[in-house]
Amino acid sequence: MNINLDPSRDDLPLMANTSHILVKHYVLDLDVNFESQIIEGTIVLFFDSGNKFRKKSSSTEETCRPESNEACKFRMLEPCHISVTNTRTFSSKMGYNDFAICGKGEKDTSGKDGNHDNWKLASEISSSKYCCDTGNHGSEDFLLVLDCCDLSVLKVEEVDVAAVPGIEKFTRSPKLTVVSELRNQIVRELVTLPADRWREQLDCYARCSQAPGCGELLFDTDTWSLQIRKTGAQTAPDFPHAIRILYRTKPQGRSVTWTSDQSGRCVGVCGHVEYPCRFQNASAATQEIIPHRVFAPVCLKHTCQETLLRLIPPCLSAAHSVLGTHPFSRLDVLIVPANFPSLGMASPHIVFLSQSTLTGRSHLCGTRLCHEIAHSWFGLAIGARDWTEEWLSEGFATHLEDVFWAKAQQLAPSEAQEQQELRAVLRWRRLQDEVRNSPEEMQVLRPNKEKTGHVSDSGSSLIKHGLNPEKVFMQVHYLKGYFLLRFLARKLGDDTYFSFLRKFVHTFHGQLILSQDFLQMLLENIPEEKRLELSVESIFRDWLESSGIPQPLQTERQAGAECVLVRQVGVEVAKWNRMNRRPRKRKRKEKEVLEKLLPDQLVLLLEHLLEQKTLNPRTLRSLERTYHLPQQDAEVHTGPYSRATCVLHALKQRSHFSKVLKCLPRWFFSLQCLFLSTFLSRLVSRTPGFESSVCQALELWSPQTAHRISSSCSVCQQLEGGP
Repeated sequence: MNINLDPSRDDLPLMANTSHILVKHYVLDLDVNFESQIIEGTIVLFFDSGNKFRKKSSSTEETCRPESNEACKFRMLEPCHISVTNTRTFSSKMGYNDFAICGKGEKDTSGKDGNHDNWKLASEISSSKYCCDTGNHGSEDFLLVLDCCDLSVLKVEEVDVAAVPGIEKFTRSPKLTVVSELRNQIVRELVTLPADRWREQLDCYARCSQAPGCGELLFDTDTWSLQIRKTGAQTAPDFPHAIRILYRTKPQGRSVTWTSDQSGRCVGVCGHVEYPCRFQNASAATQEIIPHRVFAPVCLKHTCQETLLRLIPPCLSAAHSVLGTHPFSRLDVLIVPANFPSLGMASPHIVFLSQSTLTGRSHLCGTRLCHEIAHSWFGLAIGARDWTEEWLSEGFATHLEDVFWAKAQQLAPSEAQEQQELRAVLRWRRLQDEVRNSPEEMQVLRPNKEKTGHVSDSGSSLIKHGLNPEKVFMQVHYLKGYFLLRFLARKLGDDTYFSFLRKFVHTFHGQLILSQDFLQMLLENIPEEKRLELSVESIFRDWLESSGIPQPLQTERQAGAECVLVRQVGVEVAKWNRMNRRPRKRKRKEKEVLEKLLPDQLVLLLEHLLEQKTLNPRTLRSLERTYHLPQQDAEVHTGPYSRATCVLHALKQRSHFSKVLKCLPRWFFSLQCLFLSTFLSRLVSRTPGFESSVCQALELWSPQTAHRISSSCSVCQQLEGGP
C-alpha cells in the first residue's frame, strides 16, 4: 500500500476501507503546545461494520424517509469532544483580549439541543515509519485502513468499553462469554441508537472514551494511510469496534496549519460535529432565526456589534424562507484574521468569517454570511459523495447567496433581479478569466464522468487533481456551478425551481449525493412542458463534463440585454475616460457629474478602467477621492482591480517596479491566481522589456510567494519560458 505520488500532478488517494467498516464517532483528548506547534494526545474511534453502510450503486436508493431515524444520520465522520488537559500550554478560559456577543434577545444554549463545543478533525492518522514490528501475521486477519497525512502514531490499543459502569444495558445477550464479542455488541448497540436518544448516546460515548485499554494492536503506516490489525480478527465484525490511538502532529506537517490571530498569537486550525435530525421536528420547522453569537477580538467589538450582529437575523430569516428548516440549532460566527485562507468557511454550528469582510459597508459581509449560511444545507446537511463534485456545495452556495441577500435586504422583485444580474455580469467576467488562465482539464466539474462516485471494493478512491496546488486558486466549481443553477432556475421559473429545492432538501438531508441524484429528481418533479428538452445527459455534456464556457451560457450571455445597473456603469466609465483624456487645464464647465454607485457597480467600474491603456495620476487620485476607496469593503478597497489600478501608473516604469512591489500589502499576493494572472498579463502586454523584472521583483518581496505564484500562474510560467 506504499503509494508515492507526485503532489504537483497526481490525484489524492483516499485509502480508508469504508465499504467494510465505518467510523461512527470519535472523541479527542489533546494537549496543545503553541511553542513547539505540536498537538499530542489520543483519539478514540467507534466503528460500525453493518452492511447498511456499504456504498450502493446509486445514491437515489438512499433517500431519508421520516419513518426511519437511522436514515437521517450522516454517513460521514461523527462528532468529537476536545478535552485539553495540559493547562500549561492552553487555557480553555477566555482571555482578556477576547469577547463574545450573544444575539440580541437570544440565550446561550450551549449544551442544549445538540450544541456542543466540538471541533472538526478527520480520521487522518498516520506516521512516516514503522512504529512496531508487525511481522508476518498472515493475510487472514482483517486490516483496518485509515486515511492520514503527516502524523506520528505512537500506540494503538483496544478500548475495554465493557468496563464502563452501567454499560451492560447495551448487551442483548448477557450470556456472551467471549469478552471481545461483548465489547463489539456494546458498541454496535451504541452507534445505532435512534436520533431521539442523542443525549444518552453522547454521554455513553464520553464515558466509553475514558475506559482503560485492553491490549495493544499491531499497526503499520505508509505515505497516505495507517493500517491496523488484530491477530485472529478475520472479518470486520470481529475487529475491535472501539480503539484508542495515541499520536502527535508535526510542526511542518500537512495535518494541521499554524497561523497567527489578530493579536499575533499562534493558533492551529483543525475541526466536525454531527447533529440531531431537525427536519422531523415541528418546532424547528417554524424557527426562522436560530440562536446566534459572535466571537471576535476586542479590537473588532464595536464593528461586529454595529454591522455583523445586525445582519445575522435577516440573513437567517431569508434562508429559512427559501429552504425551510435550519439544519442546525444554533449559529456561532468566529471572526478570524485577515490572513485566513478564505473570506469564510462553514462547519456545523459555526461559521469562520474573515475580518476583511467587516470593513466598509455591509455589502460584502452580508453576501459572504449568506454564502456560508447556505452551506448549512448544501455542503453540510447534504454533501457530495465524490469529492471532485465540489459544485454541489459551492455552486449552490454561490447561487443561493444572491437569493438570501436580496430577501435579507427586503428588495422589491425588480430591484433584486437587477442586482442579481449585475453580480452575474461580474461572475461572467471572472469565469472568462478563469477559462483563459487555467488548464482545460481542471475546468471540468465532473472529471471522472461515468466513474464519478465509484470506489473500490474496500471503499478507497482517488480525488482527481486533489494534490495539484493550482486547484487551490480555482473558482470554476463556484462559477460554472452557479451559472448552471441560474440557468435551470430561469428555465423552470423561480417558483417551480425553489419549490423543488425545498423538496430535494427534505429528501436528501443527511446524505451524500452525486450530480445525477439532483438532476434526476429535478427533471422527475417538473411538468413535461417545463423541461424544455432538458435531460441529465445533455446537462452532463454541456455543463459538467466539458471544459471552457458551456455553450448554453455562451448563447445566453450573447443574447441577453444589459440590465440598468450595468448600463449605468457603462455611462460612468465613459465619463472617466473623457476626464482621463482631457489636458490638465480645463474649463470648470467641463466638470463631469458622477453618479453614486453600488459596491458591485464600483467593482465593475474599476475592472473596466483597468482595461484602459493608460490612467494618469490625476485620474487615479480623483477615483480615490470620489469613491472613498480606503473606506470601501475588502472587495473594492483591497480587491485586485482597484489596487492594481492605483499602482498601475507607477509600475509602468521598469526601474520602479521592484520598489513599488515590495511596498504592496501582503493581501495582494494572497489573491486568487486568476486575478493576479490577469493583472500581470496586462502589465506585460503594455510595457516592453517588462517581463524579466516581474518574477525578479516577486522574489525580492517574498521568495516563498514568488515560488507559489510562478508554479501556478500561467503568466509567470510563460515569463520563465514555460508552456
